[in-house]
Amino acid sequence: MNNDITTKAINAVLNGNPSYCKFLSANDSGETCGHQSGILISKSAKAMLWTDAEMKANHILKKYGRILWQDDYETDCTFTWYESKNELRITGFGRGKSPLTSEYTGALFVMIKDSEEDYRGYLLNTDHDIEQFLDTFGLTPAETNRPLEINRVNPKIREKQAIDSFIDTLKTDFPASAEMSRAARMIQYQVYLNRPLAVKDPDSILLRWTDQEYTLFRAIEHARYGNIVAHGFSSVDEFVVMANQVLNRRKSRAGKSLEHHLAAIFDENKISYTAQAITEGNKKPDFLFPSEDAYHDMTFAVEKLCTLAAKTTCKDRWRQILNEANRLRDKNKYLCTMQQGISAAQMDEMQAEKVILVVPKAYHSAYPKEKRERIWTIGKFVNYVKEMEGII
Repeated sequence: MNNDITTKAINAVLNGNPSYCKFLSANDSGETCGHQSGILISKSAKAMLWTDAEMKANHILKKYGRILWQDDYETDCTFTWYESKNELRITGFGRGKSPLTSEYTGALFVMIKDSEEDYRGYLLNTDHDIEQFLDTFGLTPAETNRPLEINRVNPKIREKQAIDSFIDTLKTDFPASAEMSRAARMIQYQVYLNRPLAVKDPDSILLRWTDQEYTLFRAIEHARYGNIVAHGFSSVDEFVVMANQVLNRRKSRAGKSLEHHLAAIFDENKISYTAQAITEGNKKPDFLFPSEDAYHDMTFAVEKLCTLAAKTTCKDRWRQILNEANRLRDKNKYLCTMQQGISAAQMDEMQAEKVILVVPKAYHSAYPKEKRERIWTIGKFVNYVKEMEGII
């Protein structure tokens, strides 16, 4: 995948046509060889294809079209709505070569509607390309598998009140990353009274926090730039300066978000840790349990030490964590990610290197079925560390 394809995908969405994106699961890519071929699409995207009246009048709806892949080659396709299964699929990639192969498990699929019959499809298959696309639209992996909404923030009434209140207290245009993440958590606690989930169900609370942070970020953007954009620009240069400012801030937002939220989960569970601890040679694992001091105490049992890396996506970068702590080189290495789907071959490579994925429970179904037992939930990892530290 080269950067030109990512730029084309971004520009196609920015043109304003109905758009949708999702991470391809092992079933979508055909890796599992399931009897249901093709890409499973969230029913939230059905409005891109049919009206409500059409869907009510037919138990099974079919629509034939064409998809231009990577702005390079075209295939026929069939969109099918199964009322009995309450699901929507893209199948029947006829004329031309099928884009679906196992190498695209975990890739970000972007679909744009050009007309009733013509669509564009992009497959972004490296961490850099995926993150560039998500950062451009201020998204996290938790905010995919739905139509893309680039011009609207529509929080619920109580959320909006909490968000407006937070914005009114800001002393700067945009808060720092840690403050933004903290505010998202406080809004969730205030509106939904769900703070106990950080202990009872950390997998679901992590996804709620990331969704909330996205909504909060977009609301601040609207508050800061809405009137400026609405009144237009006096020159192209003025527009470019503003656009670059907005895009650069979006790209920097998600970088530390996962780490901030994981730290909050550990804090709520009374877990001891050091964030960005220094081990050997200025290496810095994202989290070291129970502390940096314990790690450097050679009398401290290595069985009571543990590290966790946090990477929003990890198709390429997982190998970076292999040598972050010399004392733990022969021990399991834990990697928390929001990646939705990794190929079976990559998971075998990870297992050989003693890397254990820690993934929100809701995303496990995107991984090859025969490999899922290797994946830990956030809750399982939290309980493991609590047992290690003698908390439970």
